[in-house]
Amino acid sequence: MQTVLAKIKLFWPLIKSLQTGLLVSTGLAGYMSARCPVLNPSTMAGLLISLVASISGSTILNMWWDRDIDAKMGRTQKRPLASGKINPEEAFRVGLALAVLGVGIAVVMDVLYGVIIFAGLFFDVVVYTIWLKRRSCWSIIWGGVSGGMPILAGRALGVGGLDWVGVLLALSILLWIPTHILTFSMRYSEDYRDAGVPTFPSTYGFGFTRATIAISSILAALAMGVAAWEIGLEWGFLRLLGVLSFGLLVLAISMIFRPTERVNYGLFKYASVYMLASMLLMMI
Repeated sequence: MQTVLAKIKLFWPLIKSLQTGLLVSTGLAGYMSARCPVLNPSTMAGLLISLVASISGSTILNMWWDRDIDAKMGRTQKRPLASGKINPEEAFRVGLALAVLGVGIAVVMDVLYGVIIFAGLFFDVVVYTIWLKRRSCWSIIWGGVSGGMPILAGRALGVGGLDWVGVLLALSILLWIPTHILTFSMRYSEDYRDAGVPTFPSTYGFGFTRATIAISSILAALAMGVAAWEIGLEWGFLRLLGVLSFGLLVLAISMIFRPTERVNYGLFKYASVYMLASMLLMMI
């Protein structure tokens, strides 16, 4: 028992629990925007397990592939794979097993749901991480597409097919991704440069990156607001979402006119809070 717990503790950093939890919350919000979860406990359980397994598997596979990059960056050198604490072959097997389990459960639940979950995993691992991450700073677009798949999948499972609200929700995640990723790449620009990973700051400069963050934040807030309105979010919750969106926009615009490390890091942190809070409002 102690060996199993020790192994779980060792692997835990590989799934990036906060990131995985945020993505799982988007999938749950997508489903709950269309269905009452109280009436579908078995479906909710399957949804949760499939999302956690597939997203965790995808993240482990990403960490397995990027272990050489992580070993070159100060903030990631102590990760289990980069530091040699976990055997790469073992990590690959665990990641692949979780990914197959998650997609398998999803397909059994609903074919379309399973296809969307697989698409998210494919875009994340193959297109974003393996193919484009080391070649182009625009790889984040495909990372954003992958990030939008859980909420699209949850919505499709809830309504029984694709609808434009689900697409709009996925688009809001895609447009939110630059706010989250680009603030991070600005904070650790030297790390990415040392590892040879192209980023917006290294390719286009900090000014262009800040403008991109501001524009994407505005569009993400608009997409989220329209989707929430179409879902039928109550007026009180819509006003709260508006307040949250206003905070995001203030920080994003401050990045252009008063750019400081404090504002950059504040926006990075607030972006995650904003997305989680938006998902919780849709669940309620």
